[in-house]
Amino acid sequence: MYKGKKISLILPTFNEKDSIKKVINEFEKLEIVDEILVINNNASKGTSDEIAKTSAIEIMENEQGYGSAIIRGFKESSGDLIVVCEPDDTFLATDIHKLLSYSEDVDIVYGSRTYKELIWSGANMGWFLRFGNWVVAKLLEVLFNTNTLTDVGCTYRLVHKNVILELLPSFKIKSNFFGPEMMARGYIKKYKCIQIPVVYKERIGTSSVTGNLLKAFTLGIKMILLLFTLKFRIDKTVLKFLK
Repeated sequence: MYKGKKISLILPTFNEKDSIKKVINEFEKLEIVDEILVINNNASKGTSDEIAKTSAIEIMENEQGYGSAIIRGFKESSGDLIVVCEPDDTFLATDIHKLLSYSEDVDIVYGSRTYKELIWSGANMGWFLRFGNWVVAKLLEVLFNTNTLTDVGCTYRLVHKNVILELLPSFKIKSNFFGPEMMARGYIKKYKCIQIPVVYKERIGTSSVTGNLLKAFTLGIKMILLLFTLKFRIDKTVLKFLK
């Protein structure tokens, strides 16, 4: 627990069989997370066997998509504070302390992977991805008059349970750009948010999205369309296409 508050950790998994046990173990060692929920989103064969070697609870979510997995995790979480992370070993478990330190002052804490000093050697954050995330983040910042933002793709984040319960009915995106939808809808609801730098490491295995520059570029374009859609409230005509 953290200052009397129960902490839930959500780890969505699809292609992280070789790293998931390591990541779970690193969070377990901190002795601060009360429940670890692994959302199995049609994950690679053998993933369940790795999860079974840990204290994590495995939940099956058959509707494919990062957003589907995270939304399911939010619904299943029982903690007062909910942390989302990737089980691909790109983040440091100890950075959860950074997120928690701001949780007393704001409703949502977002991580950012774009600070050069914290991008470790081998991390998949070259100039193209770094600049692309920064550009879309600045667009979100301008459109929604937010705090300073430098990354829209970072999945390491913390949110209060009461906040996510209010946001859940508004979520429409089930795919890989659920992250910026959550950010935009939080700002629309006027929640207090902050973005802080976190360490970004080399991934174990290959990402199904950022490992391909064309896919990453296409994802970026969809993120931009999504932000304009949410800003000008044309959800019904465009969100159906973006899903």
